[in-house]
Amino acid sequence: MTDNDNNRTVPNALPIGYRFNEFEIKEVIGGGGFGIVYRAWDHQLERTIAIKEFMPASLAIRNDDMNLVLRSERFSKAFSAGLNSFIQEARLLARFNHPNLVHVLRFWVQNDTAYMGTLFYSGTALSRLREQNPTLVNEAWIRRMLPTLLGAVKTLHDEGYLHRDISLDNIQMQDNGLPVLLDFGSARRTIGNLSDETETMLRPGFAPIEQYTDDNESEQGPWTDIYALGAVLYTLIVGSPPPVSVVRSIQDSYQPLAERPLPGYSLPLLQAIDRALALRMEDRPQSIDEFAALIEMPVAGPADGLGVKKPGTMLVPVEEPEAEASVLDWRRYKVPGMIAAGVLAGVIVGALVFGGSEKQAAPDTASATPTPPAQTAPTVPPVQPATTPAESTPAKVDNAPPAAVTTPPAAAEAAPVALVYVRIQNGEALALNGKAVSLTPATNGFGSLKLAPGRYEFTVQGNGQTRTRALEIDKPGTWFINPQ
Repeated sequence: MTDNDNNRTVPNALPIGYRFNEFEIKEVIGGGGFGIVYRAWDHQLERTIAIKEFMPASLAIRNDDMNLVLRSERFSKAFSAGLNSFIQEARLLARFNHPNLVHVLRFWVQNDTAYMGTLFYSGTALSRLREQNPTLVNEAWIRRMLPTLLGAVKTLHDEGYLHRDISLDNIQMQDNGLPVLLDFGSARRTIGNLSDETETMLRPGFAPIEQYTDDNESEQGPWTDIYALGAVLYTLIVGSPPPVSVVRSIQDSYQPLAERPLPGYSLPLLQAIDRALALRMEDRPQSIDEFAALIEMPVAGPADGLGVKKPGTMLVPVEEPEAEASVLDWRRYKVPGMIAAGVLAGVIVGALVFGGSEKQAAPDTASATPTPPAQTAPTVPPVQPATTPAESTPAKVDNAPPAAVTTPPAAAEAAPVALVYVRIQNGEALALNGKAVSLTPATNGFGSLKLAPGRYEFTVQGNGQTRTRALEIDKPGTWFINPQ
């Protein structure tokens, strides 16, 4: 793929040749719903670096003068919060000089958004490596790779921080065979928490149940990242992620690896993964050292990997956010979220990825999420996505003139890609974009639909009340929504 070809596949990307003083954009490496990653050349130090740009495509577009412009004024709060989280993530990463943690060299604000320059890591995302060369992965390969990855996560935990977004997409295997743990995705989560639909963006299969919970007594901790590490190992061995934790809380279909025929893998490794993927937090290993002991392997220290020179990190003054950033000290953090005792509140289990690796893996599909046996999800005929006047006219971030917004293709042109669980009671009726849809709740209180890409307005009427919820689908995934 040529530079220009790649540039066309990532909407709103800066053009090849664009300059940030000494940095020149050479290639668009990749992008997701919340950011774009570039390969750039540092003319001053004559070296290649990577540049990450905060670019939430659902909230903003790029104007002709390269500045970002809000799609609507109502997105202002979410955009500002996401930008501050991106800034705080850069500050956090700049504190570490670990060979297996992405290293931030510089940070700056420009074009009404923010950028971080990092070391350029050659190699391939673990997800793509597993997809392209599945025979590469065996227990010997895992045991060579895992100690340095565990060491990177332990470094964060020892400083009181959690990653909270570990997945195959956020682990890049370098050409030297060592992994690098990439960005935290904190801006993505912050925007999800503050969006109009109060959606929480989580990776299906990799997020443990406490990342959805509304129980203030439930605290996230090292065991939260350990669940995600277990999901990474499970996916490497099995080829698909484990069942989504929130679905498991309704109907647990998880089959322990230790009880499956997996020749070539030792029982201690399989049992450790099963422990890491326990639904209950207290049933998992409580620290990286405990997890490594179960696998019977050491945790590598920074000196065990290839060293990284630290040429100096440069930060620009920015306004402190009103609330603490999404990457938080787990020893002080009480979880805001969603499900405890069967109460679900507008959660989207999506696979939107901040493009943090050189190669992007294919998005997770709904097929990776088992449907509870209580019901079968009907396929709803594609519905024309709803549009609102507020989103059709971009609002300015600064003083740049508004730019035209491209209307997404109608959902009727695409096949169903999403499995959506809707909270609905007996006696209530569902309308989708104003059209009545037959939906009968299962014993767990949810009805399920298969929907095509597009924007949908769910309206539930009955029992003397009307409840609504908006949802935008742009890739495969599983969604749980509770209209309010």
